[in-house]
Amino acid sequence: MKLIVRSTLVLGAAALSAVCIAVTSARPDEKKDTPGGGEKTVEVVRIGSQPSAKGKADWFTGAVRVDLLFDATAPSRTSGASVTFEPGARSAWHTHPAGQTLIVTAGAGWVQQWGGKVQEMKPGDVVRIPPGVKHWHGATATTAVTHIAVQEAVDGKAVEWLEHVTDDQYKGK
Repeated sequence: MKLIVRSTLVLGAAALSAVCIAVTSARPDEKKDTPGGGEKTVEVVRIGSQPSAKGKADWFTGAVRVDLLFDATAPSRTSGASVTFEPGARSAWHTHPAGQTLIVTAGAGWVQQWGGKVQEMKPGDVVRIPPGVKHWHGATATTAVTHIAVQEAVDGKAVEWLEHVTDDQYKGK
């Protein structure tokens, strides 16, 4: 299986804009009727309401900041985070049981699946990583990168962390 990197700046921006407009245009006191008679409300989670976290040394090499955007809230199994890698920083090798989607928002980065070539990713690119594919991603050697990472949990687990990416692997050797 190959990682798929697509430049979808216009489509991605339109989709994100539609979501942002839909969420931010709802007033906190408005309720929506749902099938089955229950009522649910739209929740707006404000930026900065959750603290940034330093990427764990077991999972990352170099300086990495993780900003949780949303947790999986039942019945959903999907979570998302904005992840910033400083130059030279990268994740360890890892897999996702239901795959992962990366939406690059700033900078320049690299992504590689096990046995494949290092691929460049830039703002507007969408990287689709199939379920179970061993891979890593991070900044280039000279430029930081930020991406939104979206993944789904299977049996309560969204990622399996593996060994660190060696310097030779990172350099594409």
